[in-house]
Parts: sequence; C-alpha cells; structure tokens
Amino acid sequence: LESGLLTQPWASVCFGESAFIAKACFGDAGYILLISDLSSVWYESADAEAVGQRSKELNKRLTAHVSSFLHRLAGLMSPLLAGQPDTATSFSCQHSADGLSLHVKSHLSGLPFYWDFHCRPAPVAMVSRHLVRPLIRMSLALKYQVQELTFLLLQKDAEIEDYRESGAALSRDRLRTEPFREKMFLQSFMAQ
Repeated sequence: LESGLLTQPWASVCFGESAFIAKACFGDAGYILLISDLSSVWYESADAEAVGQRSKELNKRLTAHVSSFLHRLAGLMSPLLAGQPDTATSFSCQHSADGLSLHVKSHLSGLPFYWDFHCRPAPVAMVSRHLVRPLIRMSLALKYQVQELTFLLLQKDAEIEDYRESGAALSRDRLRTEPFREKMFLQSFMAQ
C-alpha cells in the first residue's frame, strides 16, 4: 500500500471550512490515507483486521466481507479525491491533540454506512517521501524547464534577427516582439 500511495497524486479537498490536500490507496488487504493542511501531516494505515473490527463497531446492522467495506471506502473516497464529491456522502473532520478524525456518512445497500478515519501525525520519513522530495524534484524540473525555454527564446530571437538582416519583413506589424531579455524578465517575475 505504501508504494501504491507514492503513485497517487495529491488532491485538494475541503471539509466544512477547512482545506486540505490528501491522497489515499485502497486494496483488498487494507488502506492508507495521507492528509495535510500544509501545517501538519496526518495518516492512517489500516489492515483488513482493523477494518473488520471498526466496521463491526460503526455499522452493527451491516454484515459483509472486509473486502466489500474496503471497496465501498475506495468508492466513497475516489470521487472526493477526483474533485467530484458525491452529494449523498458527507465528510467532516475534527482536530484533536493527538491527530485528526475524518468522519464519513453514506449508505450501503439501503442502510446507513459510517466510517471514521483516525489519523495520527505522520512520521518525518513519510512526510519527506510523499511531500518534501516530490516538491523538490518538481521544483528542480521546473527550473530546468525554464532554462530550456529561455534558451529557446534566445535562439528564436537570433533566428528572427537573422531574417531581418536578410531583408525579411513582417507582413503584420502587430506581430512584432521585443527581443527577450532574461534579466529583465526574471526581475519582473520576482517583483510580481
């Protein structure tokens, strides 16, 4: 589940007035949920035994195999993480000193279905693996992309200048652009 979670993208989610980013991975043997408000990061990892026990406590009238509960939880969380929450399902959260609880209310086979995710603070290694390292890698990739685009703009300016020196002229003057000046662009960008 941990390696599966690494491949999942972060998604923006709101519970009431609180905004978070979250990602989750569900399987037949359990699930793992990672959620952050960008100040703290919480997670819950539950195996099939824990899911079975909690489902008995929260849903006394429902009897189903653990994989059915896991499939239902995945079905409830997937639309939320895709930015299309199901209106028939309600989510709420509650902060506590030792973590964050995410409450889910829905229906399964015509009966009320409840679930509580009991998230505790994520270890530093997990935060690094799922949040810090990917952000640093993306930052470096974007920096490399900006360098490549700057190089291409400078090449295009040189190409346009060569055309001008050869006597070529624009057929539409509104298309004329000023040569790219990297330092001025960076100063303007940083000022904004």
